Amino acid sequence: MKRNRWLIALSAVGIHICIGSVYAWSVLTKPVMAAMGLSLGQTTWAFSIAILFLGLSAGFLGGFVERMGPSRSGLLSACFFALGMLGTGYAISVKSTPLLYLFYGFIGGIGLGTGYITPVSTLVKWFPRHRGFATGMAIMGFGFAALIAGPVMQHLTAAYGLVNNFLIMGCVYFVIMCASASYLRPPRKGEIKQSLEDVLKEEAARGNKRTILGPQMTRREALHTWKFYALWWIFFTNITCGIGLLAVASPMAQEVIGMTPAQAASLVGIIGVVNGGGRIVWSTVSDWIGRGVTYLVFFALEVAAFYALSVTTEGLIFQALVLLIISCYGGGFSCMPAFLSDIFGVRQLASIHGSILTAWGIAGVAGPVILAAMKENTGGYTATLQLFACLLALAFLVSAVIQISNMRMKKKYVLQEQTSAE
Repeated sequence: MKRNRWLIALSAVGIHICIGSVYAWSVLTKPVMAAMGLSLGQTTWAFSIAILFLGLSAGFLGGFVERMGPSRSGLLSACFFALGMLGTGYAISVKSTPLLYLFYGFIGGIGLGTGYITPVSTLVKWFPRHRGFATGMAIMGFGFAALIAGPVMQHLTAAYGLVNNFLIMGCVYFVIMCASASYLRPPRKGEIKQSLEDVLKEEAARGNKRTILGPQMTRREALHTWKFYALWWIFFTNITCGIGLLAVASPMAQEVIGMTPAQAASLVGIIGVVNGGGRIVWSTVSDWIGRGVTYLVFFALEVAAFYALSVTTEGLIFQALVLLIISCYGGGFSCMPAFLSDIFGVRQLASIHGSILTAWGIAGVAGPVILAAMKENTGGYTATLQLFACLLALAFLVSAVIQISNMRMKKKYVLQEQTSAE
């Protein structure tokens, strides 16, 4: 049966909007602490382990997911993620911290990783001329999830209890993810006007600024280039700083500017809007100004914003800075798959993207743990936010090196093409 590419995009968003509920974890932080008698650091570990296994499963199962195809890998993700949610409810009911880490962190994290990479490379093939926009659509759902999940989880917890919240959401997510996965598949011959490979060649031939050229690399070949590790580092840095902020957004807003729990939950919902909106907006912008320039803009804005956030206690300024940072954080995710296709091609994009996502897994531990540890030792967030500003300044310099190298590659390629034509 012929597929509609916009329904393919909707299916991708359906999967991501379910697994993206992990970003609403900060809404549940205090209820979980109260129900299980855990500290902030112990509770944050559940979130960190989930992100760790997201990255690890994406990195090590990327080739497996590519061989399975997007539909079957999406169904696999649905099973793991739903089991993680249901198991989390059970873990809380018996007050077992190891089971909390097992179900929400390990099992749920595998569902996150397989679900995250499942639709991305597929969408790039359906929208070859607008690769940034395509990846932004899918990953937008991951960011927007907190907008829905945050208030819904707070309501379900208040109305039916924390355990039932996880049971209800697990069942709902399973149904949505299975329905979405069943529609996903790559385009067949004749379903789109030009293949992605043809579009890349066409862009390269005219020296298009969006395309960095280069051969169609395998994952192994990409891992032997310095650019892969440079991209890994800037991805890691952006996530470490952004996810650290996300993990404590609700309690931080309550402590720094005196928000009530309900107001903080609403802020988490707005963060979801900006996180999701930033992904589609920044990825679309990257189609015009280039992925390298876009990352330079991210880091310049974030350095200034994190430093300013460390010294402000004014409510509106605090919220504006948090939302600016989250916008750039989300944009970093959506621009990366297209950046990888620019540099390494699409031959094994899912596998290469999965390898880059190991940075997310490690950052998911590093960011929240660094922030929670420094908060408990210093009694505030100032030192951590200023540390994040310094790390982002270093990432800006690494991004500049990548951009200079890409410009040289493009110039060299255009000269070779001109020589061949003559």
